[in-house]
Amino acid sequence: MHIELSKDKRYYSIGEVAKAFNVNASLIRFWDSEFDILKPKKNAKGNRMFTPDDITNLQLIYHLVKERGFTLDGARTHLKEGQKKTLDKFEIIRKLETIKTQLNDIKNEL
Repeated sequence: MHIELSKDKRYYSIGEVAKAFNVNASLIRFWDSEFDILKPKKNAKGNRMFTPDDITNLQLIYHLVKERGFTLDGARTHLKEGQKKTLDKFEIIRKLETIKTQLNDIKNEL
């Protein structure tokens, strides 16, 4: 899944993240409570602010749960057992999807 977020920001609000992933903010909050790898900063009001590292982890969780069909328990154990292997595969998939998007843009311009 290719998401569109500006690269020059340090923190993203939960609304921006939910819009980028095309899911409800409640799902992002739920994943925050379920997965230990997500550590968003909270301000004085309790609003979650996600760093670019959190966005990468959310992409991985989204890939496992929504695209590959893992249950939450399955995704949690998959992340704990083979995190390095999973991250390598995810990075390859993400790069290939980016290339596919660029190629489709070039095709549409022709």
